[in-house]
Amino acid sequence: MNIQKKIEHLKQKFSQTSDFATRELVTKSGENIAIVWIENVVDQLLLAQSVIAPLQDINLHNKNADIFTIAKEKMIAFSKLSEPADEKTFIESLLNGFVGILFENSEKTLIVECAKWIVRLPAEPPTSAVVEGPREGFVEDIITNMALLRKRLKTPNLVIDKLKIGEETNSQIRIIYLKDVADPKIVNKVKKKLEEIEIDGIVDSHYLSEFLMTGKHTIFKQIGSTEKPDIATAKILEGRIAILTDGSPIVLTVPFVLLEDLQSSNDYYTTPARATLIRYLRLTAGIIGILLPGLYVALLTYHIKAIPIKLLITITNSIQGIPLPPLLEVIFIIFLFEILYEASLRMPRYMGLSLSVVGALILGDTAVKAGLVSPPAVLIVAITGVMSYTLPEQSSQLSFLRLIFTILGGFLGIFGIIVGILFLIGYLVNMDSYGAPYLAPFAPYIKADQKDGLYRKTFMRQRTRPFSLQNNNKRRQSNDGTDE
Repeated sequence: MNIQKKIEHLKQKFSQTSDFATRELVTKSGENIAIVWIENVVDQLLLAQSVIAPLQDINLHNKNADIFTIAKEKMIAFSKLSEPADEKTFIESLLNGFVGILFENSEKTLIVECAKWIVRLPAEPPTSAVVEGPREGFVEDIITNMALLRKRLKTPNLVIDKLKIGEETNSQIRIIYLKDVADPKIVNKVKKKLEEIEIDGIVDSHYLSEFLMTGKHTIFKQIGSTEKPDIATAKILEGRIAILTDGSPIVLTVPFVLLEDLQSSNDYYTTPARATLIRYLRLTAGIIGILLPGLYVALLTYHIKAIPIKLLITITNSIQGIPLPPLLEVIFIIFLFEILYEASLRMPRYMGLSLSVVGALILGDTAVKAGLVSPPAVLIVAITGVMSYTLPEQSSQLSFLRLIFTILGGFLGIFGIIVGILFLIGYLVNMDSYGAPYLAPFAPYIKADQKDGLYRKTFMRQRTRPFSLQNNNKRRQSNDGTDE
């Protein structure tokens, strides 16, 4: 096909794309060559020096020489140089930062990578700050994220599988795991779920998490997530599978158990005793954050005689003249705090800080003085709100449960709260994520995994990988896994 016709054909494909660029060249020996590219994603300096200049310099001394072969030799310096199999592959490559090379009277084409994407430098993520430990965080570029993991996992056993999802976005997805550790059945299940996704675009990795969930219609997260390479590396070493999405700094991991959100990377960069204490504090704060408002409402509504007399006198003096019953009062305060939280998130950073301070102090104090709410109710809701953020990955679930238990306490008293606790435990016990029991290693009780459960033993005694996860190699250290 004539080279002009090839260019016109591609221009029709990109007729609405203003940054589609073409340039026709004539070599020293008179052959016509055309290059095509997308301006906004190509390094213009690399294009000029490493593609245009070498092509213009081609001089076929032998008339029987093949221009395609010579051009390919000129581009040999590029690590990503290939001959696309079809037009679809050629166009997808252009959109991913490749430069296409067309030849007169030849159906063959070449593509060479000259991509130049805007990439944020790895920095400490705001969601996983550490006092001591690695401060690198994942960024929005999948190549950088893979490099951060490869830097920590220098082994040929690390498998990186490629996928593309999204008819319009063609988002690059990577499935990463250790082939001698991860369970092949789980790997195949994850791949199958991802390959079955039919959607116009993937904007962030959280889009994938809903497709990967094994149980639908649940408020509880079933897919792990992290912004830190050290955490992702530790999970891969335990036999989990990491899923990277181009354009997202969030890396998903499966299988997932609830214990993961009780743990923090700080736990492994401090002493075991300190880590154990902090984990118990997190668990206690999470339980209090769920139950305390409901208990307060239940006691004032149905079980007032169970309150110690001195505390009862104090509370009674505080709630005199309050027009709302305890249930509506607490729900009103919860609603007010959630509104303030959402507003502070969406305001500019410095204004959001001011709004949260003004809302928490001034509005709360004004509401108490106006007689709309009582000081004990404000204090309890504020305390539980703070406690729920000791488990930041579960904060949304804890907020929802707090509201449910408040309503149960208001309608059914302590009995309703107990029934709610039993139902919640029964529900969580029956959940699993890719074969891993959601409440492992506590339900079912797995003795070997208690070494890194609520209490953390030293690394020397954590000799096996978690038995709650399906993996092919349980041994972590070179011994039989028994305690000293």
